[in-house]
Amino acid sequence: DYELCEEWGHLYPVPREDLINLHREHLLHLLEMGDMEKALQLLQRIEDPCVCLAISEQSLDQHPSLAASHFLADYLTAHFYASLTTARRNEIQALYIGSKVLLTLPELSRVNYFHLSSRPLLMLEQLLMNMKVDWVAVAVQTLHQLLAGREIGFTLEDIDNLLSKYAEKALNFPFTLKEKRS
Repeated sequence: DYELCEEWGHLYPVPREDLINLHREHLLHLLEMGDMEKALQLLQRIEDPCVCLAISEQSLDQHPSLAASHFLADYLTAHFYASLTTARRNEIQALYIGSKVLLTLPELSRVNYFHLSSRPLLMLEQLLMNMKVDWVAVAVQTLHQLLAGREIGFTLEDIDNLLSKYAEKALNFPFTLKEKRS
C-alpha cells in the first residue's frame, strides 16, 4: 500500500505534509519489520533533502524500537549533521550512543533501560545503582570508544566522576567497627 501511495504521489500533486506523513509511516513500518536495507532505499529515493530530514527527524521523535532509533540517529548524523542545531545534534548523538550502549546489555534486560536510551550517563548510573558491575564495565568501554572526539553534552571526565562517586559510596561504611577486648 505504501508503494502504491508513493507511485500515486509521483503521478499527481500531493501536499508536502501528506507526502512527509506517508514516507514517515512507510519508514517506521520498514524499520519495525527490521528491513533496514529497504528503509535506506526509501530515504535515498526522496529527492528533496528538506523532506528527507523532516521524515527522519519525525520518525525518530516517534520513539521507535531500539534498532530503529539507532538506525535513524546514525542516518541523521551521517547525512544531516550540518543541518541540525547544536542542541538537536547533541540529542541525536546521545541517542545514538545510548542505543549503542543498550545493545551491549543482555537482550532480556534492554527493556528495563530502554527509556534511558537518550541519556547514556543516566543509564550508566542506573546500572551502577542496580549493581550490574559487569554490564557497567562493558558500557564504559563502549562509551570510551564512542566518545572519542565527540561532544554530546557529557565527557569522559563525567563518566570517571560518576564511577568515582559510586566507588566511594561502595566503600563508605555507616557504622564504626568496635574493638574486641580479650
